[in-house]
Formats: sequence, C-alpha cells, structure tokens
Amino acid sequence: MDRLSAMRMFVAVAKLGSFTEAARRLQLSPSVVTRSIAQLEDQLGLTLLLRTTRSLRLTERGKLYLESCQQILQDVDSAERQVRGEDAEPRGALKVAAPTMFGRLHVLPIVNRVLRDHRDVTVELTLSDRNVHLVEEGVDVAVRIGELADSSLIAVKLGVVSRVVVASPAYLRERGVPKSPAGLAKYDIVAFEGLGVTDEWRFQGGGKPVRLEPRLTVNSLDASIAAAEAGISVSRLQNNAIRSS
Repeated sequence: MDRLSAMRMFVAVAKLGSFTEAARRLQLSPSVVTRSIAQLEDQLGLTLLLRTTRSLRLTERGKLYLESCQQILQDVDSAERQVRGEDAEPRGALKVAAPTMFGRLHVLPIVNRVLRDHRDVTVELTLSDRNVHLVEEGVDVAVRIGELADSSLIAVKLGVVSRVVVASPAYLRERGVPKSPAGLAKYDIVAFEGLGVTDEWRFQGGGKPVRLEPRLTVNSLDASIAAAEAGISVSRLQNNAIRSS
C-alpha cells in the first residue's frame, strides 16, 4: 500500500467525517478508501477511527496521528513545489527563437512583460525566418509557424495563423484583380521561403492547389512585404504580418 496515499485518505476522512464524502473528494471509490484505512490501522496496530452506523470519530491515537499526517503531507507538498520551482522567483537566462515579423509583433511584448516583472531574468531573443536548431544552438523555447515535422521535442499548439494573398493597389490597377486562385498563374509571384518552399499554393474550400512559378524568392518576410508594396508582384503572407498604410 502507498503510505502517503493512505495518509491522504485518512486525513480526508477525518476532516470530512465521512468515508463516502472523502472518496468523492479524492475521486476514488468508497471501498478503496475504507480498505486503505483498514490496512493502515493494521500496519500501525492501532484503531484510528471509531465507526458506528451513524457517526465516525477519531480515537485519541487517531488525533495524534492526524496532526502528524497533516505535517508530513504539507512537507511533501512543499518539497515537490520547491523542486518544481513553483514557489521560487524566476531567475536565470532564457533563450527564445521566433520568426522575425511574428516575433516582433507577438513575442517581444511578452518578453518585455517578463523582463519588467522579473528582475532576475535575462532573455536572448533571436528573430529569424529560418528554423533554428534548438539543441545545437542552445535555444530553450521556439515559436514556429507551419506544419510540425516529426520531432522528439515537446510541442504545444498555441493557435492558428491564416495566410492571405496580397498585392499593391497600383499593381492590381495595372494587371487587374484575379477572379480565382487559378488566375494567379498569370501574375508575377514573390515566394517567401519561411512559408515553405513549394510551387503549389493551397486555398480554403478544398479546391485544387495552384502551381505557380515565382519570379522572386526571398528568405525574409519583410522583403516579401516590400516587394508587394513596391508593386513588383503578388505575395502570400501571414495575416498578422500585413502592414497598415
């Protein structure tokens, strides 16, 4: 029998005055709680609880044992919180990586808050549109956009970023507005490697992907935006990266 678990059951029963209520709070069956406390009493060679059909109360030895159990459980919980750092003020160096534009818009404000609230924390924020190698480059946490490749790293999905096709008003006045995704094949395209190196653009609605041949390929989201703003081409961007004019 797990002695700590049995102690927790005993404390719950003693405080609530009911095996059934203690079992409900601990999300266990009443039979498990009853059996565990009976085994605990057998191991101690003592009666901790006096039971009748209408009441339940602690013996004198049970009262002493309850105080000891509560202190032991508090010490165990405190030790676990301490080793997990839950009660400690954050301190130390943190290395973070994120895509350039997304990092400036969304990650940097969070980093600023962390630095403002925790004086003993230092952060090295690397903004790059390439996928950094976390282990080789000593990165603690990275924000990435796109399909997650097979990896042994721990990943948590934070949200969804949609993509939009953009062009400058001047370019559209000169070339016209495409009527469908397939019509993009007649336009000059700038491709951003950070969104995946592929000649196929996929659109919502389940239609066939459109195969395009970029006239310009860049490895910077800023460059892709600048090319579209200059009226050179049509670009595909993350919707959070569009600059307001």
